[in-house]
Order: sequence, then structure tokens, then C-alpha cells
Amino acid sequence: MPVLAVLARQGRSTAFALAVVALLLVLAAIGPWIVPYPPLATSPLVLAPPSLAHPFGTDHVGRDIFSRVIVATRLDIAIAVSAVSLSAVAGTALGAVSGYAGGLGDRVLSRLIDVMMAFPLFIAAMALVAVFGNSVKSVVLATAIINVPFYFRLARAEVAARRGIGYVEAATINGATPLAVIFVFLLPNCLPSVIVQISLNLGWAVLNTSGLAFIGLGVAPPTPEWGVMIQEGAGLMLSGEWWVVTFPGLALVLSVFCFSLIGDAVRDLVDPRRRR
Repeated sequence: MPVLAVLARQGRSTAFALAVVALLLVLAAIGPWIVPYPPLATSPLVLAPPSLAHPFGTDHVGRDIFSRVIVATRLDIAIAVSAVSLSAVAGTALGAVSGYAGGLGDRVLSRLIDVMMAFPLFIAAMALVAVFGNSVKSVVLATAIINVPFYFRLARAEVAARRGIGYVEAATINGATPLAVIFVFLLPNCLPSVIVQISLNLGWAVLNTSGLAFIGLGVAPPTPEWGVMIQEGAGLMLSGEWWVVTFPGLALVLSVFCFSLIGDAVRDLVDPRRRR
């Protein structure tokens, strides 16, 4: 909580972003129980414009868009948090071990990571989902894999720069095992940079999830998901039914924008030299 208070004092934009993300988390937790209509329920009221009964209108099969946007928050946030958590844990641990060990293994791993980063991230995610199968689990795994290089390089650089420092040598002399040196003495120094990377990756993970769903990979209709809803409404804009794509699109843009603002604020908090 003190960290959140410090972040909120960095500016109105950061405070706004924190408020929006807090609202998204609340909606993700309780959204399915507070929506006015079941998200999969159809009705004869097809492509109805926004009204008091349906604040965001209805889609091409009469489903309430407001309910679907709210319920979709849980899935999009859950996928993003799960994928980023997996990549942060795996990439940081692997990078820390590689940076401390050095030698041939470190060089081989570093070149493999360079090869992974040479591919466009979204194209790599598409390929991985195609390999793993078209499912939500595949989206989580693919998003986690393509984010591993960021955490690997951060942890490797931090650990490699500190492995010869005095307190590390003292711990080694006193009988600490290599794993104890890495995870007790070296890894905590990586955490500020890792936290910054996590805050920056969350928005991209939400965007990646929706982008994959938009092209038919990962989350499939009729599951409530922002990318799925945007894909369903994209063709209707030409005929004037703008609300079908506008409201899920605004939810996606707002969430990615606020995660990015928070990421920038966390980066400025960790590294004051970046402040303007």
C-alpha cells in the first residue's frame, strides 16, 4: 500500500491509471455476478443501439455487450497475469543461474535468447499457439515463452555484474552453495528491474491475447473476450452498428494504456534519473 501511495503521488495520470486498474481487478473478481444479463444469453433484440436497458447495445445475436465486456475482463486479466508471472519466474531464474555460472552454458543460452528475440513477438506467439493447439492454455504458454527473453537478459546482466562483488565472495567462503548465493544474495538485486518489466509487460500481454483472439487463435467465440468481440463487430461498422466494436475496443485501449502508464511510473520510481 505505501508503494501505491507513492505511485499515486507521481501525477494525475498515474493516479488515474491506478484507479482504472483497480476497477479492472474488481470487475475481474466480481464481474460475472453483477452483470445485468448472462453474457451468452441471446435475445430477439438484435443489433440494438445503446439504451437504458442495454447501455452498450446488443450484438448480432442479441447478446448484451455491456455484460460481455464486463465478464471478459476476468479472462483477459487472468491470461495476462498468468503469462507474465510464468515468464518472470522462469526467465529471471534462468538468467540468474546463467549469469552466475558463465562459461559455455551461458554463451549457448544467450545465443538462444538472441534467436528468440529476433522473431517478431506477435508472429512468434501465433506460431506457438498453432503448435500447442487452439486453447486458452496455449495463449498463456505462448505469451509466457515470448516474454522469457526480457527477464532472462535483465537477470543475467544484474547477476553477472555482481557475482565478483565482496559480499558474494564472503558468502561463498562461508560455505554457501551456488544456488544459495544466486537466490539469497544476488537475485534480490534483480527484483526492482524485474518489477518494472512486469508492469510494462502486463499491458502488452492483454493486447497480445486480444490480438490472437481477433485472428481466431486462442480464445474462440462465443466466449466473452475483448478481441473476440472486436472481431465480431469489425464488419458491422460499415453498416452503422458502431457500438458492437467500439465498447470492447475502448475497454482494451483503456486497460493497455493504464498498464503502460503504471509501468512508466514504476520505472521512474525505481530509477529517479529517468524523471523529467
